Amino acid sequence: MPGKNQTNGMKSLGGSDSRPSLHVVLVEPEIPPNTGSIARLCGATNSVLHLIHPLGFKTDDKHLRRAGLDYWPSVTVRHHSSLKTFMIEHAEGNFFYFSTRGKYIYTEANFTPGCFLVFGKETGGLPRSLLKTNIERSFYLPIWGKVRSLNLSNAAGIVLYEAYRKLGIWE
Repeated sequence: MPGKNQTNGMKSLGGSDSRPSLHVVLVEPEIPPNTGSIARLCGATNSVLHLIHPLGFKTDDKHLRRAGLDYWPSVTVRHHSSLKTFMIEHAEGNFFYFSTRGKYIYTEANFTPGCFLVFGKETGGLPRSLLKTNIERSFYLPIWGKVRSLNLSNAAGIVLYEAYRKLGIWE
C-alpha cells in the first residue's frame, strides 16, 4: 500500500533502524514551506536535518509548522549558528554539494552512509567560494525545460532518495 510505513526489504545503513543514516543540510533557507517539506522528508527517511543560520524565518513560523504538519516530533533537527561552525563541527564528514552550478550530474555521486547532502538558499544557492573550493564534490540536477532551477524541497527529495537507492537500502 503506497505511503504505508513499511520496513520490509529495507536494510539499515547506520546501525539500528532508529539511527539516522544520511544528513540533509540547508544553508540559510529562506522559505518556510520548503524547510517544512524537507523536514517531513527527513522524518520519512530517518535522516537528520541541519539548518544553517541565519534563517529567513522564525522556526515557530506557522507556515513552517503547517508544512511539517504533525511530523516535527519525528524529525531530528540540528541548528548551527553559521556554515563555518557547522563545517568545523563536522570536519570529518563526507560532503556532497548541490547547485545549479555543480560540476557533475547528481547520479554520479558516490554516496556513503552518514554523508551530508548540502543545499543552498532558495534565492542564491550555495556560496560561490564554497563551490569553488569543493568543485569536485559538487553536483547538479539537470533541467531541460524553460525554468532556471527546481524547488529546493523537490531537489532535496530527488537527491535524498537517489542516495538511499544507491546505498541499496531497499535490497
